[in-house]
Parts: sequence; structure tokens; C-alpha cells
Amino acid sequence: MKSNAVPIVSVIIPMYNVEKYIEQSIDSVLKQTYHNFEIILVDDGCTDDTLNKVNKFTDPRIRLIHQTNRGLSGARNTGIDSARGLYVALLDADDYWAKDKLAKHIQHLSANPKVGVSYCPSLFINKEGALLGVGQFPKLSNITKQHIFCRNPVGNGSSPVIRRALLAEIGYFGVKRDKYRKMYFDESLRQSEDIELWTRIALTTAWKFAGIAKPLTYYRVNDIGLSADVDKQYSSWQHAVMLNQASDPTFFKQFYSLARAYQLRYLARRAIQSESKLTAFKLIHQAIFCNYRILFQEPSRTIMTLGCAWLKFLPSKLYRRIEKFAMLNFGNSSIKQ
Repeated sequence: MKSNAVPIVSVIIPMYNVEKYIEQSIDSVLKQTYHNFEIILVDDGCTDDTLNKVNKFTDPRIRLIHQTNRGLSGARNTGIDSARGLYVALLDADDYWAKDKLAKHIQHLSANPKVGVSYCPSLFINKEGALLGVGQFPKLSNITKQHIFCRNPVGNGSSPVIRRALLAEIGYFGVKRDKYRKMYFDESLRQSEDIELWTRIALTTAWKFAGIAKPLTYYRVNDIGLSADVDKQYSSWQHAVMLNQASDPTFFKQFYSLARAYQLRYLARRAIQSESKLTAFKLIHQAIFCNYRILFQEPSRTIMTLGCAWLKFLPSKLYRRIEKFAMLNFGNSSIKQ
């Protein structure tokens, strides 16, 4: 499964026990309308049937790399360091792409040489792959350091296509036993590793972030254990963003509380999705008290989240009627990252 042709795009797919989804993920790349790519599958110590499913593919553009488990950041780093393309596209193994994703992003990056990270809206799917009717529809242009820090417009790990030149610029070598290993994502992080990377790029380089209007990524939402994991997610986010504080202390002093408020609001919406009404109620109020500016900067999203948190205390049948009415009248773009 190896091609000698030099690809334009390297697609990195980390794999750890993803037997249920990996075939759909790989298929979505192989069916792209743009064909000059390589797929780098990083086996991060799989113990299930993932590798047997992968070995059924015979396309010469697929490369398979094995390593002991290092986590998502470590698998991505291994893939990036092996990439030969001018662009690196990230795809998590439980997500998949629209067939024109690579074509659209290459066109976008080619037309905008100062853009280092190209991203797009994402549609949410459930465990079975059915559309949930909501998604992430972020700001696409005129992206500032504040917006990256507070709002993470990239959204998720299957959305971005990144210039290899940018990654070469921010890469660094590890320490001790990893002193010869190139790092891009911080391997000490098991959550929020993408937030840390986007913040680092924004604060230390001149590269721009910009998005494409069309949803091209299908992002799988898994609510199992979400409510119990909220505190861990929040702590991980805090740790990840503070790794870049030394790069610009003045910036952090100005925007950290606002970024916290948006993160708490995001976690409140996730808690609403997971039916954890008390957690959602607590988080959205914490968000507003943390920095009331979210009420003025994004009033509709903040008030909608607050309203949903309160309405969750209604009988479930009545809540679902209200939710259905909101979905029909406000559509996908009304509930965003």
C-alpha cells in the first residue's frame, strides 16, 4: 500500500480501536474529487479489529505506520512528520468528509497564500451516522488572535487543512527520550491539544486562519460520560491555553476571562445535549458571571443556551416539542460552536 508519486496533500488519520468507523473514514478520502493525496494511517496501538479492516484496502496512496500508544497528539505528530505533501489534512477516524472537501480547501489555500489554516463548518452526526440537525458554523474571515483564543473557529480535529510550511515553522523537538522526535501538537495533552496549537500559531506566527462557507466535515458526537467529564474537559482546556501565556502575557490578561466564559458556554451546550440539566444550568450561569460580555458579543447564542438550560426542567415531551419548533424555525446554523 505505497505510492512513489509525490502527493500534494497528506491526510493524517490516527487510529486507536476504531473498528466501527475506520472504513467509512477512509472511504470518504478515497472518494474525493481531488486525487493527488496520500493517506497516512497511524496505528496508535490498536487492540481491536481496526487493522484487519484497514488491510482490506489496497489503494497505493495508503501508508500504514505502527507505534506504541502515544495518544491522539502523538499519533498526529507521527503522521505529520511522515507527510510528503504541501498540505496536511487532519481527519479523526470516527469522522468523515464530503467528497469535495480536499478540492475546496486546496483552491482556498492556493488563492490565499497568507492563510496557513483552512477550515470549514461541520455537521454533527450521531454514533450511527445520522445527521443531528445541528453543527458548527464558525466565523470564516477576518479572524483575529482574540477570536482564535476565545472561539476556536476551526471547531474540531477533522476540519483543518494546514500548510506544511506552517507546521515546519512551529515544530519543535521533544526532550529526553524524545529529543530526536519532532513535535507539533503537545503530547502532554490528552484533551484540548488542538486549542493549544491554534493559540500557539496565532500568537507566535504571521499565518492567517480562514474558512470555507460550505460544510465539508461530518463530526461524530459521542455523549457517553459527557456530563461526568465536564470538569475534566474544563481543567484540560485551562491547562492547554495557559501553556501559551508566556508568549503574550498582556494578551492573556485582557482576554482570558472572556475565553473562559465562551468555554463554559460551550460545555453547557454539550451538557444540554447529554441530558445533564443540572450541569448545563450551572455552567451557563458560570459563563455569564465569568464575563458578561458574551451576552453582548453573541446575544442570540448565549440567550438560546440559557433558555435551553432552563427549559430542560420542563417535562421531556414538552421540551422536545419546543426543541423541534426551534429546529424547524432556526435551522442548523442557529446552534454553533
